[in-house]
Amino acid sequence: MKRTVIKIDESLCNGCGNCVEGCHEGALQLIDGKAVMISELYCDGLGACIGECPVGAIELIEKEAEPYNEIAVMERISPKGEKVVLAHLMHLKNHGEIEWFNQGIEWCSKNNFKINVPEISEIKKEPEAKQEKMACGCPGSMERDFRADKNISGIASAELVSGSSELRQWPVQLHLLNPMAGYFQKADVLLASDCSAFTHGSFHATFLKNKILAIACPKLDSNTQSYSDKLISMIDNSLINTLTVLIMEVPCCGGLLQLAKAAREKASRNIPLKVMVMSVKGEIIKEEWV
Repeated sequence: MKRTVIKIDESLCNGCGNCVEGCHEGALQLIDGKAVMISELYCDGLGACIGECPVGAIELIEKEAEPYNEIAVMERISPKGEKVVLAHLMHLKNHGEIEWFNQGIEWCSKNNFKINVPEISEIKKEPEAKQEKMACGCPGSMERDFRADKNISGIASAELVSGSSELRQWPVQLHLLNPMAGYFQKADVLLASDCSAFTHGSFHATFLKNKILAIACPKLDSNTQSYSDKLISMIDNSLINTLTVLIMEVPCCGGLLQLAKAAREKASRNIPLKVMVMSVKGEIIKEEWV
């Protein structure tokens, strides 16, 4: 499967060890004076180590890698003590990875690992707290979970302000999305062509409400093979419920539907797949489950 993990440029690495200390998951070690990724299983791909590197020797890349395993990480770091475990859990919380965070808390409970810090229980009660600071990496691609801000299910539609955003996460471009991100877990996903949001006047209320968004252009985007890999991961690893593909009537847009179909065929799960075709005037001319 495709995952976001770190890559270390050994020619730049000066062996300072800052990244090793910053990686509470234990994915990095200093070996022969250089930082080395010892197991992709432990790398959460969130990039805390990037901000610790003084020479810019670390970057995030997407590659074939085994799935991240939170239980394996907890078993690895727990002997290091409460402070390390707490730092790891706060790292997950600050990046909005609440599913992994809750798995870590559950591991602590099952294994009688005591964390005597009030903040942990408070986080548990509010698992989708709004993120206001970026811990590491590129500001534009930092994951953000907006679902807690969109708790408006009990408000009548007439009370909604015209133009209200239904976006539940960031980023949205498929190249930038981590298919293992917490907001994809058992979600209904909308895969929309880049042009569709500019064509339909009420895109948010009509198509995006209660869905997690990914946007792409099969004609202009490069490396669309990675799109298929990410969709497969969403289906098999994040266990998404449904996938809706919103495309334009122009012929090139059909490639997005073909990507989705191919991903479902290669995945081990068979999920409901809907296609919606929009005219260049913003009218829905076709809607069906395929």
